[in-house]
Amino acid sequence: MSAEAVLSRINVMKPWLGEEEARALAEVVASGWVAQGPKVKEFEEKFAAAQGVRHAVAASSCTTALHLALAVAGIGPGDDVVVPSLSFIATANAVTYLGARPVFCDVDPVTGNVTAETIHAALTLDTRAVIVVDQGGVPLDLDPIRVLCDRHEITVIEDAACAVGSTYRGRPVGAGADVAVWSFHPRKILTTGEGGMLTTNRADWAARARTLREHSMSVSAADRHGPMLAPPEFFLEVGFNYRMTDLQAAVGIVQLGRLPEVLARRREIAARYVAGLSGLRGLRLVSDPPYGTSNFQSFWIEVLPTFGTTREGLLERLAEAGISARRGIMAAHRQPAYKWRDTGNACLQQTERLNDRTLILPVFHELDDEGMNRVISTIRAAAAGADA
Repeated sequence: MSAEAVLSRINVMKPWLGEEEARALAEVVASGWVAQGPKVKEFEEKFAAAQGVRHAVAASSCTTALHLALAVAGIGPGDDVVVPSLSFIATANAVTYLGARPVFCDVDPVTGNVTAETIHAALTLDTRAVIVVDQGGVPLDLDPIRVLCDRHEITVIEDAACAVGSTYRGRPVGAGADVAVWSFHPRKILTTGEGGMLTTNRADWAARARTLREHSMSVSAADRHGPMLAPPEFFLEVGFNYRMTDLQAAVGIVQLGRLPEVLARRREIAARYVAGLSGLRGLRLVSDPPYGTSNFQSFWIEVLPTFGTTREGLLERLAEAGISARRGIMAAHRQPAYKWRDTGNACLQQTERLNDRTLILPVFHELDDEGMNRVISTIRAAAAGADA
């Protein structure tokens, strides 16, 4: 890679943070209350309203929110939970934390998401829940999955880690699941540094999640520190320390207000990629499904055998041009942590194909025309077998 490319590196993702977030942080610092408190509550209320659900519970990460979701759904030892292998490993890990068994299912070859058919192929007599994932922000087709799972009394948990701002049949994704979880990691389009959220329409599940995230104390930290004489607390069950801080929540509130602008910009960038790359032989581009819209948290492409080079070859060409792309979504069943586990009877052919052939292109708010043109020209040159 040339010195010029190093100096003009294009990252795969860059958070969009500015003075407004800095002022929000300064206000929290000046208040003296930086742990979980009033800003977390405000963020929860605003996030729930934005997602069209009754309750939101902030957590320290999406992984801990998913752990809480499974716990409030009653999942435990002896239970099977169907999950896509084509997902970040945290999806399967959260099931394992509770002593349950993740049973891997395959995905749709176009969207990369689970379907009612792929879930059905992986069901066992012990299946108690299904975790569905909106991969890269592409919404999944939830209605047929609800029909299947409701018939078998199976809880539907939506891992919407990447999908804030995506829609399904005109509604925010996650609104139709029993419980959904969200990520605010810096790779996501709404970030709090680290952090996550659980959303649900069930008041009882939301209340228990709030208790579990705070060591299962009978009195919250805010209630203990508010009055001069703190009430006694009791620990109702074995809980966790999964709290979000007011520092994070203050940033999240600002970021939530920016979301419409962020979504519009990401869809502009996706449209530019589509215009510049469509028609290239051996290249398939991610797109909106007919039933919803993507936030384009990731813009992924599939490199087919008829392309001018392999997926790995294209990644190398992009890196040489100072462009930081990434391999596509991982296949958890191929990882050492899960190679020994029973993956059920489901065939994972599409999972393995997408795992081997996809890559993620740079998408971030401040990606300019020059950067997009460099990405496109590098890919077009690779398709032709020429130098960029």
